Amino acid sequence: MSSPTLIDNSITNNTIIWDKSSLPDKIQTFDEYKSLYTLSIEDPNRFWKMAAERLNWYHFPTKIKNTEFDYRTERGVDIKWFEDGIINVCYNCLDRHIEKDANIANQIALIFEPDIPTDTHHHITYGELLCKVKKFANVLKKHGIKKGDRVTIYMPMVIEACIALLACARIGAIHSVVFGGFSSHSVAERISDCNGTIVITSDFGVRGGKCIPLKSKIDQALLMPECNTVKTVIVFQRYYGMENLKDDCVERRKTLEWVNGRDFWAHEELETVNDICEPEQMNAEDPLFILYTSGSTGKPKGILHTTGGYLTYVNLTFKYVFAYNPGEIYMCSADVGWITGHSYVVYGPLANQATTVVFEGIPTYPDVSRFWNIVDKHQINIFYTAPTAIRSLMAHDDSYVTKTNRQSLRLLGTVGEPINPEAWRWYCNVVGNGRCPIVDTWWQ
Repeated sequence: MSSPTLIDNSITNNTIIWDKSSLPDKIQTFDEYKSLYTLSIEDPNRFWKMAAERLNWYHFPTKIKNTEFDYRTERGVDIKWFEDGIINVCYNCLDRHIEKDANIANQIALIFEPDIPTDTHHHITYGELLCKVKKFANVLKKHGIKKGDRVTIYMPMVIEACIALLACARIGAIHSVVFGGFSSHSVAERISDCNGTIVITSDFGVRGGKCIPLKSKIDQALLMPECNTVKTVIVFQRYYGMENLKDDCVERRKTLEWVNGRDFWAHEELETVNDICEPEQMNAEDPLFILYTSGSTGKPKGILHTTGGYLTYVNLTFKYVFAYNPGEIYMCSADVGWITGHSYVVYGPLANQATTVVFEGIPTYPDVSRFWNIVDKHQINIFYTAPTAIRSLMAHDDSYVTKTNRQSLRLLGTVGEPINPEAWRWYCNVVGNGRCPIVDTWWQ
C-alpha cells in the first residue's frame, strides 16, 4: 500500500479566505497573500474567475475549471480552462491599453538592447508596436495564413521576434518558436512535427559578436524531405531601418541564397499591406502556441498551450510575483525561444502594460559587466535571470559588478532551476547591495 499524500496545511490552516469580489491590484501583506492562496486552493473556480476578470473578453467564461488528472478514469487526463470564453491574446497585450487611455500609445512597450553595446536608446511605443503587429499580421494573411495554421519562428532576440509572436496571436495562427541557437536539423524536426507551412526568420543573428546565418540554416532545413510542407519563408533584414546601429553581417548578406516564389523580405512585404487588422475572436481552449522540449533526452516533444488559461496565468503571475508598478522598467534575460521568454519577456509584461527589455546578446560580451551596464543604461527596476547565468558571473571578480551603479534596481528574480545558497547570497549582496528582495520562481 502506498503512503498517504502529505499536505502542508501551515498556510491554509486558521487563515481567513479572501472574501472580496475581486483580486487586489497588488498583494500588500503576507496575511493578504495567505488569504488569496487559501482561496486558490479551497475555491479555485472563484479565484481563477476573478483572475480572468483582469482581462478583456468578448464573451466572459461561465465555465472556469474543468480538469481531470487521473489517467485511470474513463475521461483520462483532460484539462480545460475557461472553455466557453472568447478572447484574443494580442488585443489584451496591446489594443485594450490604448482604448482605455489614448496616451498609452506613447508609452514605451519594448526597449531593444543590441548585442554590441551602444549609447543610443532604441525603443518602440505601444502605439508603434500595435501598428507593426497589425501590418505583419496582414503580411501573414496575404500569404494565406489563417486561424489554426502553424507558423515556425526562428529568430534572434530582436523586436521583430516579438512582433511575429503577437501577429500570429492576433489572427489565431499557432506559433512554434525554435531557439535561434538550434541547428538546421533541430529546426526541421520541429517543422515536420507540427506540419508548419511558413517560416519566419532573419537573415542573420548576432550573439557575443558572432554572426549566425539563420536564413542559411532554414535553407538547409528545407532541403530535408520532412519539411516539404513549407511553402513560404519571410525574412527580416537585420537592423532594417535602424541606420545608427552597425550591422556586422552586412557583407555576408550578399552571399544569401534566395528561392524566388518562396523567400520574401519582410520589409518589402510590409510595404504592400495596411495596418487595418481586427483581432480574431478565439475560444479560450483554442491553441495559442506549440513549444518543443529541448530534445536532449529523445525526440523533441511539442507542448501545446491554449489561449485563455495561459494568458490568465501569465498576466496574474507577472503582476503578483514582481509586484509591478506602472512606469517601471523590467528586464528578463531569457530568449524568446524558451517558455520564460514567451511568458515573461512578451505576453506577461505586455498584458500588464509594462515596459520590457529585449536583449539580443549574452551576459559575458563584451565583458561580464554587461548585465549591470544594461541596468544602469535603461534604469531597470526589476531584473530576472537564471541561476546558471548568476553562477557564471560570480566566478569573476566582484569589481565587474561593483563598478556599476545599479541603484535603480528594486527587485531581483531567478528562474529555470533551483538557485544554490552561494549564488543567492552573491546575487543578493553583490548585485543587489543587500537591499533588493529576491524572488526565486524555480520554474513556477
